Amino acid sequence: MVKVCQDELWIENFLAKDPQAFEELINRYKAYVFAIILRLVNDPDDAQDIAQEVFLQLYRSLSEQHPDHLQAWIGRIAVNKAIDWKRKRARQLELATGDVDRQAAPAELDLSPEQMLLKQERESHVKDLCRSLPPRYSRVIIKYHFENKSYQQIARDEGISLKTVESRLYRARKILRERWEEGAE
Repeated sequence: MVKVCQDELWIENFLAKDPQAFEELINRYKAYVFAIILRLVNDPDDAQDIAQEVFLQLYRSLSEQHPDHLQAWIGRIAVNKAIDWKRKRARQLELATGDVDRQAAPAELDLSPEQMLLKQERESHVKDLCRSLPPRYSRVIIKYHFENKSYQQIARDEGISLKTVESRLYRARKILRERWEEGAE
């Protein structure tokens, strides 16, 4: 209970433009953030860089968000930043080596030309279905599944909250599932 009250006080002081308040907040949560990130990236130097991004995001978002559970919110930001970093690193590695992610799709290498064509047609059909959704759902699902954007990136791009991104992805998938089943009959 004391920590929750202290968090509320820090947030109030931060919003009142007290520079000391954010520094205290960082000192309170830096070990927590670092531990979360380190478990996901396994490199202390990278974890430090990501932790800085977490606190920068926290600094930018704290005035817009008023989290009831500050520690959980900070933890979500840390996890999402670490996942974003891992995705970005994987893409950079692919580009640098010119390697397609063979671990993710080893079965594709064994497909016959006919099977590849069927697979491409199915993917094309899925993309067409995504584009046929109402625009607010279509944009979100395409950005997430085909452009590999994180929830945060989509929220920023669309000017919506993370919860709205989650909700739109859920609804878009539900509509897609229904349309897919209608087309299969």
